Amino acid sequence: MRDEDRDEEDELPMDMIHGESHFNFIKMHLLSHFCDHVRQFGNIPMYSPEIGELAHKTQIKEGWRKSNTNDAGRQIVHSYGRQHAFRIRLLNLQSLQDHGADLSPDVRKHLDRTTSTVSQAVICRRISKGRQGDVSNIVDFSRISGVSLEIIYRELIRYSRHNLLIDHGLREDHATLRSLPVELLTQLEVPVLTFQEADVYKIHCARSTGTLHFRNQGSRNDWVWVQAGTEEMYGALRGRLPAKLVALLKITDPRSEDTVRRVAGVQMLTPGNSGRLSDLHGLVIVRKMEDTRGFTIGDIGTILGLAHLIPEEDGRWLANSRIDLRRFNEVY
Repeated sequence: MRDEDRDEEDELPMDMIHGESHFNFIKMHLLSHFCDHVRQFGNIPMYSPEIGELAHKTQIKEGWRKSNTNDAGRQIVHSYGRQHAFRIRLLNLQSLQDHGADLSPDVRKHLDRTTSTVSQAVICRRISKGRQGDVSNIVDFSRISGVSLEIIYRELIRYSRHNLLIDHGLREDHATLRSLPVELLTQLEVPVLTFQEADVYKIHCARSTGTLHFRNQGSRNDWVWVQAGTEEMYGALRGRLPAKLVALLKITDPRSEDTVRRVAGVQMLTPGNSGRLSDLHGLVIVRKMEDTRGFTIGDIGTILGLAHLIPEEDGRWLANSRIDLRRFNEVY
């Protein structure tokens, strides 16, 4: 075969590969949204070197310091292997003790001394901040938010019936609801467990400024995840729905000024295709609800953290479940 023919034959596969190459796939598209994610959530844990740096410290540096620097590699591996074996042994003994196994008094004493040094899980709660001074009742809130009084009345009554005891529920006549003392807040701090941790939290700051500007860059109403049902609902979302945070309300019961209820008004989205993952990009498509039940009022405890949505056409979004390891693990 001539050299020219051989070169032409070699170039054909490369021409086919180059002709079908493109960047129209989800990993490349997500890069364009990382800037927004960093502004709202902080660093992106999926690409953070923190785990590798910590492993380098515990597995290499600490072993090096304990070695005599002669044939240090073998000593480092031996030291870390022993520590790992001891940790596994302690976990096994702790599991046996939890299941009622008959352990010797010395072992139980050692386990009690070891576990007592472990910090207890920190119980975090949601904190609402940032009062707006131009809202004092439901009428003011309706004027500021643009939500009709009828819808607000309906949602307050539904919230009271589903979440409050009968003796502590809100009065359902419109005249009383109309005069409820209300404070409108702008920020909700939501503690979110760090991936694969039991007592380490990250704080998501969800903003709802209404018509007010946030840092001179327009109003801000963040997307959040809301626990809207059981894990069997909404397909891959497992009972969670994304929603726009419309308002944060602090409602005082006029019958008892010590009774304060902190609620959130959200504009719910609904999953398309019953919440199944798309074959095209592997994400769930969500869209606006067609009826007036899109706006709803619920306890701030149902807000699970910030959500990241990728806008599509015709009032649809992609629920980005690949933005961090925790959300990726919950969906997939």
